[in-house]
Formats: sequence, structure tokens, C-alpha cells
Amino acid sequence: MANTKTTNNQKEIIDMFNNISSTYDLLNHLLSFGIDKRWRKTACEKVLHRLGKDSVAIADIACGTGDMIVAWDKACKAKNISASFTGVDPAVGMLDVAKKKVGFADFKEGKATELPFADASLDIVSITYGIRNVVDLEVAFGEFFRVLKPRGVLVILEFAKQKNENFLDRFVKWYLHKMIPIIGGLISKDKKAYTYLPESIAGFLTSDELNHLMQRSGFEIVETKNYSFKISTMFMVQKPATH
Repeated sequence: MANTKTTNNQKEIIDMFNNISSTYDLLNHLLSFGIDKRWRKTACEKVLHRLGKDSVAIADIACGTGDMIVAWDKACKAKNISASFTGVDPAVGMLDVAKKKVGFADFKEGKATELPFADASLDIVSITYGIRNVVDLEVAFGEFFRVLKPRGVLVILEFAKQKNENFLDRFVKWYLHKMIPIIGGLISKDKKAYTYLPESIAGFLTSDELNHLMQRSGFEIVETKNYSFKISTMFMVQKPATH
């Protein structure tokens, strides 16, 4: 039986993203000053280079409005890689926007903890700025491991909590806690959703803690890299060849 508190927390998060789906893209790019596009582009290029394959099956989990799938498509075309794309998200409001924006991908309603894919069927799994919103991380990492082929790659982009803060870290924290709720609230009319963002970062794992959890799930750490004064962190891990 599912834990009631966990289920309720996950439902609240899904409802929140449904409520802000119509302004989500605008605010993402506005609040990050457009840098989020570069973070996605770099992550896609690194993963494709790591795999070195001519054909790949890619699933983007917590896909939101489809921005990462657009980034995957551009990166694959640049390298002449044949690819299939599936976006998975529990928020139907987000999926409705994604389906209108991205006509070349399949989209499925689903959770990171219950993926609609067969065992060892994917080359790449990505989740961008969504892993904080998954209540049961161990189950999710188990699912990512299950659906990846041997030597398949999981890539995560996230606002990881910083263990040791310097001046720039404190400035970023000020921006997240003070400015984002104001700007996000004004545009989306949902200040609570944009107050949730810095709170969820503060309550999340450090990079080392997240890597440790993925290692416990069977993954091999490939690379962990900070971008833009440690605002965003890329985690690249790989399923061993023996599985």
C-alpha cells in the first residue's frame, strides 16, 4: 500500500505544475535569463558523445512542456543520429502544452516511479529540473536503471544544494528566495508555486548525496559538472555493461 503522506505530497506537486503550465516556458527562460537552453544543449552533446551510437531511444522524464526533447532533437540532428523521443510527465496540463509544441515525439502520462517502458529498452533517460519533485527517489532510480539498456546513460540537470557557500552562492540564494517568488507570482498568478522552487532546492540533496544514491541503485558515475556559478548541476551516470 502506498504511503498516504507520500501520495498526497506528490499529488500536490502535480496539481501545482498543472496550474502554472500556461506560463511555464515564459518564466523558465525569463528567470534563468535564457541560460537554461545552453545547459540543456551541453548535456545532450556530452551524453551523445559518451554513447557514440548512430541510433538512440530517448525518454525524458518529468518532461514538462518538452524543452529537453527539443534540445535532444537538435543535438541528434547535428550529429546525424537517428532518434526516437518519448516524454513522460504526471501533469496533464504540461503534456497538453508539450504536444502542441513538439510534434515529433510521443508523450505519456506517467510518474518517474512507474515508467511505461519495457526492461532494457532505452539508450538514454533524462530528467531536467524534475528530480527534486520526485518524492521516492530510490524507486525512481530503480526504474531508470530498469528501463536503460546495458551501458545506457542517465543524465540529470538540477539545482543541487550547495554544501559550502561562497559569496556568489549567497547571491544566487537571495535571487531564488526573494526575486523568483515575486516575478514568478506576478506572471503566473501563483506565488506559492515559485516559492516552492527555492524551498525544494534548500530541502534537496547535495551533489555528493545524489551521486551516492545513484551508485546504490547500481549506476556508475561518469561526470558531475556545475554550470553558471553552480546554479545548475549536470549528473551523468551509466548502467554497467554487465546488466
